[in-house]
Parts: sequence; structure tokens; C-alpha cells
Amino acid sequence: MLGAIVGDIVGSIYEFDNHRSKDFTLFGNGCDYTDDTVLTVAVAECIMNNGNYAEYIKDYARKFPARGYGGMFAQWIRSDDMEAYNSWGNGSAMRVSAVGFAFDDMKSVVAESKRSAEVTHNHPEGIKGAQATAIAILMARKGQSKEQIKKAIANCFGYDLNRTVDEIRPVYVFNESCQETVPEAIIAFLESTDFEDAIRNAVSLGGDTDTLTCITGGIAEAFYGGVPKDIAYKAMTYLPPLMQDVVKEFREWRNLC
Repeated sequence: MLGAIVGDIVGSIYEFDNHRSKDFTLFGNGCDYTDDTVLTVAVAECIMNNGNYAEYIKDYARKFPARGYGGMFAQWIRSDDMEAYNSWGNGSAMRVSAVGFAFDDMKSVVAESKRSAEVTHNHPEGIKGAQATAIAILMARKGQSKEQIKKAIANCFGYDLNRTVDEIRPVYVFNESCQETVPEAIIAFLESTDFEDAIRNAVSLGGDTDTLTCITGGIAEAFYGGVPKDIAYKAMTYLPPLMQDVVKEFREWRNLC
């Protein structure tokens, strides 16, 4: 999940000021973690403690307020209601990476990614986006090829993964839906040559950049066998101690160090 956090931090400054190029300073001025990281860490800790996703997600969001939460999610945070609100937004996919790293079989990943999504994003597209992201991570961890990942995700979820980054970039606009974020994030990974190149591909697309790059980063970490040490170290410096501890614990728990 550290790759997802890196993606979030790197992409954070481009969310509302898109950068349609792969040429940029990786950790630019003003980079910071956003809601993507907060909720990714919440899901990771919940998994390790066999907890309730709604409780962990709400608790983390309250501990780390004003991190760019969407309007409906922000209302849900403030309420005492634990009922989902039928969202198809990309929030379910941005926070799911830990599921792909924590479970080792397809059945478990499919079921657990659904559970992590549906506490808020119980719309079919919200669930589908989380499942597609987590399955891509699992397949990448298991040594499946990019072509195998592409075929499986396209067949299972109906996403068009035949486009290229260069084709998407000129016409892609800000979109917070799973169906208009997850396929593009996967394509950014599929065209990459290494972890950093995947992050640069994703940023260059524009759109909801921090979330797009968060999704790409999680898959790229799994496929390329981790995050380069210098990039991982830099990303960790942005996190508060509590989140640093959870990330370290999760990585040790899953032998990702």
C-alpha cells in the first residue's frame, strides 16, 4: 500500500492544476498526503485488527480532518449514521490497496474489497472499482504478466483498457467516478517501465490526479516488487507518526519490507 501513498502525495499538488507531462519534480513544492492516504491507512489497520471498516474509516477521517474529503463522505463522517450512501465515486478504489496486499487468493480479495467499499460506496460501480484495483494488485503480486492483468480486468469488469496514455491525455478531464478513474489508472500502470514511470504516467493524464496516481501506485508497487527506497523514505516523511507506525506494521506483517 506504500505505493498508493506515494502516488497520493506526488499527485496531491496536481489535482486542481493538472500537469499534462511526465516531466516534473517527483515531490514538488506543496506536496502532502490527502484523504486517499488517510483512508488507505485506515483500511490497512482495520484488516490487521479484523475490525469494522465503517468504524475505522470514520475514526481516521475524524482524526485527520480537512484532507480533501468529498461532500457526501464529509457528511457521513460528521453523522453518527453508519449506513452507506450509494456512492459510485473513486474513493472506494483509492483506499483499497491494502486488501490486495493482505489476502493471497482471488476469492478473499474479491469479497474483502467489496466489504471495504460497500460501507460507503455500495453502488455497483463503487464496488467494481475497488475490486478491479485489488485484483490487479493481487495478480501483480502473484507474478502475472501485464497482458494477463489487462485481460482479466477487462473481461471481468468491462473496462476499456485498449487505449494508450497518449490517447487519453488530451481529452481526459476531472472525474471522481470509479468508472472514469480506475481504467485510466490501470492503463498508466500497464504502459509503465518501472514504479516511478507508472507514477509519472498517471500524473500526466490529469483528472483527479492524486486519486488516479494513488490507484496506479498501489498496482505498480505490487508488480515491480516494491517502492524504490529513496522514494519510499521521502513519502514516509510526510506522514504523521500514527500513520507511519501503521504503514511499518502492515509492511512487517505482510513481509513487504
